[in-house]
Amino acid sequence: MPGKTISEKILSAKSGHDAVAGDIVVADLDLTYSHDGNRPLAMELLSSMGTDRIWDPDKYILFLDHHPSPNAVSAAAHTRLRRFATEQGCRLYEMGDGISHVVLPERGHIAPGDLVIGSDSHTCTGGALVAFATGVGSTDMAAAIATGKLWLLVPETILVRCEGELPRGVGPKDLALAIAGEIGTDGANYMAIEFAGDTIERMSMDGRFTLTNLAIEMGAKAGLIGTDAVTEAWLAPRLARPCPSVRSDHDAIFARVVHIDAAALTPRIAMPHKVDQVVPIEQVLGTPIHQVVIGTCNAARESDLAEAARILRGKRIAPGVRLIVTPSSRDTMVAAMKSGVLADLVEAGAVIATPGCSGCAGGCHFAVPDKGENVLSTANRNFKGRLGNADSFIWLASPATAAASALTGRITDPR
Repeated sequence: MPGKTISEKILSAKSGHDAVAGDIVVADLDLTYSHDGNRPLAMELLSSMGTDRIWDPDKYILFLDHHPSPNAVSAAAHTRLRRFATEQGCRLYEMGDGISHVVLPERGHIAPGDLVIGSDSHTCTGGALVAFATGVGSTDMAAAIATGKLWLLVPETILVRCEGELPRGVGPKDLALAIAGEIGTDGANYMAIEFAGDTIERMSMDGRFTLTNLAIEMGAKAGLIGTDAVTEAWLAPRLARPCPSVRSDHDAIFARVVHIDAAALTPRIAMPHKVDQVVPIEQVLGTPIHQVVIGTCNAARESDLAEAARILRGKRIAPGVRLIVTPSSRDTMVAAMKSGVLADLVEAGAVIATPGCSGCAGGCHFAVPDKGENVLSTANRNFKGRLGNADSFIWLASPATAAASALTGRITDPR
């Protein structure tokens, strides 16, 4: 028999069934989580399933990350979530602690081989730690927290093999956008994407999270990177349990193999209003920019903020440009404070937002652009209205490109 992909291995282990792509399995869950951005909340559907108790309080985590209490409706939802956490005895991360799928890895909640579901589509971020992590809706989440199980279709896998060293001024976000442009927004529908190759082997965990986070923007259920020395070193101070090695077999069957020459890449931009409308930066140089956002779960970790600060240090953003910086978590913000990175950004003219989804989702009611304005963002989505105004335009870029463009007020090559 042929070997197995990472997805086939994890879903086989969690279901007790020798699963291959195309099988439907009922699998045991290692971790579930919800945030304040969903309606209805999963907890509100529990009673309709004949129970008021969750199956395991240690395996359900709540986050207040999408709405930093901008109005009375959000405040009431926060109260409901806090009360539920107290009643059920489950953990709740408060407003300002950070984005759910950033905090979970940082705080040691995810390990290689885990099966994780969350109420956010970017749950796939956890695949950088070789967890099969995927987003679900409120009804599926309610069933999951009631039973500890979920049915899943075992996905086929696209292997994205990246070779070569990224050139100066080209980072993981540029690589992620290049891959999205190659696969397309629906090219991996209900599939897994596995990232491999010597480019990935050299990449830090921050960069790997950027890649797996963008998998959903190509339609994928999961984005995955096999265990290696980088994974083990990053998890060592965070994980209080063994770190198993999980990789696809050498003879695993992939639905498609995509080859990326990373050494040949230039900075990339995703033009409005599609993530896969990706072009080399040379095609859009000089486009006027009114607002720059360095934040979100895709590219606002410690190394991302440090890269932006390196470019902005000792300088001032262009007149008429608004620079919004949203650290992805409280831990990231504290590290940026201690290193001086945050001071560099503030002195350059940045406004610092509450760690969380501010500057990404329009429902946060923060940094909403005006009609006709161009926003250059390190986010993962740029569809109409994403930032709360359907008459604005969102361009996606790396932290380096975002910082360089903030200095000039136009899309600028960070090299």
